[in-house]
Amino acid sequence: MGLVKSRAAALMGGIALAIVAQQGAQAQNVNASNITLLERLVIGAGAPKVAINTPQAVTVLNQADLDKEQAATTGELFTSVPGVTVVGSQRQFGEAFNIRGIGTTDNSSDGSRVIINVDGTPKFNEQYRMGSFFSDPELYKQIEVLRGPASSTLYGAGAIGGVINFTTKDASDFIADGASGAIRLKETFESNGLGTTTSALLAHRLNENVDVLATGIWRRTEDATQAQGTTLTGSAFDTWSGLIKGTVRFGDNNEQVVRASYQRWYSEAFNQSYAQTGTGGRGGLISAGPGAPPMTIDQMFGIIDRKVTDQTAVLSYENPASDNPWLDLKVSLSFSDTQNNQFNHRSSTGVPTAQTGTNVLADTIYGYKTWQLKADNTVEWIGDNFENYFAFGFQTSTQDRTAKRPATALALPAHPEGTENKLGVFAQNEYIYDERLTLIAGLRSDFHWVKATTPGIREIDGSAFSPKLAAHYEINDHISVFGSLAHTERLPTIDELYSISDAVLPNPPRNPTGSSGKVASLNLRKEQANTVEGGFALNGYDLLQNGDTASIKTTGFYSDLTDLISSTGTAPVYGVPAPTYYANIASARIYGVEVEGAYNSDTWFANLAYTFTIGDDLTTNKPLTTVPQNKVVATVGGRNQEWNLEYGARVTLASKGEYIVPTASGGDGPAEAYQTLDLFASWKPDTGAFAGTQFQASIDNVFDADYRPNLSSDRSKGRTFKLTVAKQFDY
Repeated sequence: MGLVKSRAAALMGGIALAIVAQQGAQAQNVNASNITLLERLVIGAGAPKVAINTPQAVTVLNQADLDKEQAATTGELFTSVPGVTVVGSQRQFGEAFNIRGIGTTDNSSDGSRVIINVDGTPKFNEQYRMGSFFSDPELYKQIEVLRGPASSTLYGAGAIGGVINFTTKDASDFIADGASGAIRLKETFESNGLGTTTSALLAHRLNENVDVLATGIWRRTEDATQAQGTTLTGSAFDTWSGLIKGTVRFGDNNEQVVRASYQRWYSEAFNQSYAQTGTGGRGGLISAGPGAPPMTIDQMFGIIDRKVTDQTAVLSYENPASDNPWLDLKVSLSFSDTQNNQFNHRSSTGVPTAQTGTNVLADTIYGYKTWQLKADNTVEWIGDNFENYFAFGFQTSTQDRTAKRPATALALPAHPEGTENKLGVFAQNEYIYDERLTLIAGLRSDFHWVKATTPGIREIDGSAFSPKLAAHYEINDHISVFGSLAHTERLPTIDELYSISDAVLPNPPRNPTGSSGKVASLNLRKEQANTVEGGFALNGYDLLQNGDTASIKTTGFYSDLTDLISSTGTAPVYGVPAPTYYANIASARIYGVEVEGAYNSDTWFANLAYTFTIGDDLTTNKPLTTVPQNKVVATVGGRNQEWNLEYGARVTLASKGEYIVPTASGGDGPAEAYQTLDLFASWKPDTGAFAGTQFQASIDNVFDADYRPNLSSDRSKGRTFKLTVAKQFDY
């Protein structure tokens, strides 16, 4: 840990001194030909602004960042984002998000603790040892990560960890000026697992007001090999995905926009481990209980076949009404449908599972269907020395959670079916004085009505309130400070309210007054989080050469979490009243520092992401089990603009993990400190025979480092070579 902190501090100090000591006379970045990661536009945090001027920790990944990763899973896109960990990212069915220590490992029942949106559509899935997000990285052109609960105002009460917004590609991203359309073909090869990705994209402009995009992607791989030489069980997959999107512009200056899109992701995986979030520690052995020999994850949970389908449809309307300060309207209607059809479960020796009773391993189709309507409007008031933007709106949704089973099987007690209806109303005012002081006040009220499919169980309703205050002040043209106070409340989910453990079954005759399981948790209180954030940002231009840019943003945060909802872990005892499945049993605090720095010039670039997080369970006085390792990710590279050539290296330094994953979950002791090196290069010729072609190559984990991240029960993937060739044809 000392090495990580000292190196980060040295680099932070060096950048800061360079910015302050070598400052030019520019008041703004008007002479810089390059912008850094922190100067990208943020559109998901209120009035559009660049990330460095946002009083919140925000990271924006653009198309170049996504292409550079050559990612096989969406989780690989977040390697260099501070504060974000994707658990189970080595498997298509195992990905779940963790921001600042908020996010579970074996279960993804985090409800709205971390909100995931695709084109504004909320995505959520909860199932034991399965991930919560199913998609393909090739579908997206931008990702915004808004860390911390200040995002609750615009996206929903309970976003304790934060919000991740995925934005899909548009036809206009590919159609050159003067052209009618473009065809883009892309092929990627990955050595580890012999993985391939084939994609084809068509972008066409029907007329000056209408364009359409259609893309299809086929991605496949065999089981990957870990750095220690063993096979990463369950990492093989075949996925097919596609996106159809149309855009219509009309009105004055064509500024009104209607978009309609539909995307579908489908994957099948046979002979897979039931557990997708991890298959065990070193050697893949886990504890089977006191006195029992250790076993592999397959021996404990068995093998299964799965077909997973995820669909998202969005219809949206935008009217910025540039000549009307009272109108800047956005309305969207969206539909999300995730279905996991798992079947043919058997033990590792091939013994099939009985399709009767309440066996969670029996054939089941798990499903989530969500309809959402969201609308917001921004009123603009601009004076001689100030600007004011008042945004207000509502968000309403209905979600059905289903678990379809064979006729011979009973309903799953630990995966209750039900419907949750939500309504949220919000308002946020942003006041800017003298172009230096920004004050933001926001509040949101959310209401939900939850009903279980099981007859005889009462409906639950509740409300949550999320206010915030934030400020950003530019001391001068190169130094700014910011801070915020946010309170958010998270309402319990269907799973947490209605899960049971065979408690409704008859008790054994030997004790007719006893309990045979856990009962529904109908009296859960809402979780609450109070968070303080603050920090500073530095930026400068023309430091080492004309047109270069450097920036750094440091954010400190402290969160008090109360009434946290968690599985009780209490075993039923005959003759004693049944315990509830979930309870408000924990309080915690999470605090830390995030640093994001960048340098960009015509000839070279550098990025820094530093994450330091501490989480304490105040009930047990032990470290929180969901906090990742502290780490530094530093990227340094060069470019030759004449040849459109870019190359570089990324180093990751991680400290020793504080939390020891129990061997029953696949851990093998504390997560050790580790270091990795990745190399990458790209060539995008714009003249000659290869014009319109893009070549990318990379080597991940160059030295084949063997390690286990703190939130994973899997060890690292071995050295991997990647090669991508893409060609665009304009017409």
